[in-house]
Amino acid sequence: MTVLPWHAEHWVRLQARRQRDAMPHALLLCGPAGLGKRAFAQRFVHGLLCERAAQGEPCGVCRSCQLLAAGSHPDLVGLTFGLRKDGVQRSEIVVEQIRELSARLAMSSQFGGWQVALIDPADAMNGAAANALLKTLEEPSAQTVLILLADAPWRLAQTIRSRCQRIEFQLPPADAALAWLQAEGVVEADAALAAAGGNPGLARDWAQQGALERRREVRKDLAALAAGRGQPQEVVKRWLDSEPSQRLWFAAQAAADELKARAVAASGPLASALDAEALDAWYGAANRTRESLRGPLRGDLLLLALLAQWR
Repeated sequence: MTVLPWHAEHWVRLQARRQRDAMPHALLLCGPAGLGKRAFAQRFVHGLLCERAAQGEPCGVCRSCQLLAAGSHPDLVGLTFGLRKDGVQRSEIVVEQIRELSARLAMSSQFGGWQVALIDPADAMNGAAANALLKTLEEPSAQTVLILLADAPWRLAQTIRSRCQRIEFQLPPADAALAWLQAEGVVEADAALAAAGGNPGLARDWAQQGALERRREVRKDLAALAAGRGQPQEVVKRWLDSEPSQRLWFAAQAAADELKARAVAASGPLASALDAEALDAWYGAANRTRESLRGPLRGDLLLLALLAQWR
């Protein structure tokens, strides 16, 4: 089971609460994707349901552990995106799912111990689902724990957040993150960590997926457009064909690095004609465009408008 060094403090505190018999009825595990929230939740849940756990660590051999490994433990309920009637996966968690979950948790534990519900991603609940969950949070059953996982906790209603014990995963110090990446065998660990904004889990995944080459391509594209070379339509097509959200992340990074270079020299590596104020505004526009890709607007038009500002 994955144990990451930056989990240690959260783990110790949570286990101390368990030892004091002061377990919260609802936990909100939140923070950027890539820091291992889900691995932390799995480790904790397995230790909670294990029949012979030692200091919160599951034994791996008891009946509960075997059922957990098979994904069939009767006292663990997982809730994520369901299917619509036409078989298409939903993009949100809906009220019917929460009602079914609440009815399930109202029943007694089949093993006579804890019941656990995992809602992931909790920030995908729509308004009606969030309202339905409030009743369960306000009137928790004994020996029941709800664990909500969210990469973007600000999308959760304040009424939900205020009723959960929050465990927030933050970026580890750069030297610790770099040491972990090197131990994981990541090539170009420094560059990968910089690309991922200091997030070691994301850096490892991106390095394995060829993201560093995409990052270099984005910077070459922006430099070419700033010099009046290349066609924005061609750039847009390439970006949309391969990880557009990630490329916009790298584009915003490039603008930030250009701003930093301007602080010590007349021009940055991209030789952008934008002044410092315009570069700062473009950085914000790139991040807003990345968020807008989630919505109904056409991605090609969003990217064309962004690159027009760059030129």
